[in-house]
Amino acid sequence: MTPSPSPRSDPPATGPEDSPVTPIGPATPVGPGTPARPGELSQPGRPGKADKPVDGTARPRPDSPDPADSVPSLVLHATDNGVSWITLNRPAAMNAVTWEQRERLIGLLADASADPDVRAVVLTATGRGFCAGADLRGSPSAGERVAGDVARMIRGGAQRLITAVLDCEKPVIAAVNGTAAGIGAHLALACDLVLAAESARFIEVFVRRGLVPDGGGAYLLPRLIGPQRAKELMFFGDAVPAAEAARLGLVNRVVPDGELVKTAREWAERLAAGPTRALALTKQLVNASLDTDRTAAFTAEATAQEINMTTADAQEGVSSFVERRTPTYRGR
Repeated sequence: MTPSPSPRSDPPATGPEDSPVTPIGPATPVGPGTPARPGELSQPGRPGKADKPVDGTARPRPDSPDPADSVPSLVLHATDNGVSWITLNRPAAMNAVTWEQRERLIGLLADASADPDVRAVVLTATGRGFCAGADLRGSPSAGERVAGDVARMIRGGAQRLITAVLDCEKPVIAAVNGTAAGIGAHLALACDLVLAAESARFIEVFVRRGLVPDGGGAYLLPRLIGPQRAKELMFFGDAVPAAEAARLGLVNRVVPDGELVKTAREWAERLAAGPTRALALTKQLVNASLDTDRTAAFTAEATAQEINMTTADAQEGVSSFVERRTPTYRGR
């Protein structure tokens, strides 16, 4: 793996025939975890909270080396004010995800689920691209390919990554700073809420390469925008600008590029101040409702409320209503 350049460096301009994306907009660092100096990186090998994060920027322990080409430097992580910030940091490669980065993303999302001090997640990136898809050059070699290898690779790779987002027990916000193509688009669309910078674009790039959409694309898109529109995007592989993505229902809100981080922080901290377990159960109910009938959905709803009423936050919510005061939720 080659060392990652500074997040402030511009990736080379490549056309759609050389890359699944076409760079657009200024190379603006995105996310509180964007480092200007090595001292601002999160601790290598420690996917949990970094030392004394300030405004989402993590600082390593003095005795923790963090080489420029290490996985923690390519997927930055910091926890600030109850929010886990996960930032893809390969701007020169339009944040195409390697095998090692994928595993770190999955681990960080699992850690967010398990950590009671994390109450929301923001997934974003540096540079001009959110994620240009999968970079398979770093994948472990499996030798000669035989029937079943590709399906196994998809199940263990792209599908595991999308599942990690869908199953994360904390609300996940995608702050899409630029082009999201292929698995990169699906990574954003799997999030619970999607904020997009005006310069962002979404591309179902698979058809351009003669491939079938993977990473949950044929599952996610019809549920978001319906089968006809999903087929249109997948059959033609055209770039969808942020404004059009919002009109279709792929994006919750489009904001000026310079306001993306601010808006993501506002949304995430608002979620982090909410009843964490109730949000987790609500997420599970909504996701499950798309694959079940009314009877099963209603049963799941009643069970979720039964479980939720055992939490301290639920008791606080009811008490604050009776006492006519603003509730204070603690994620418990």
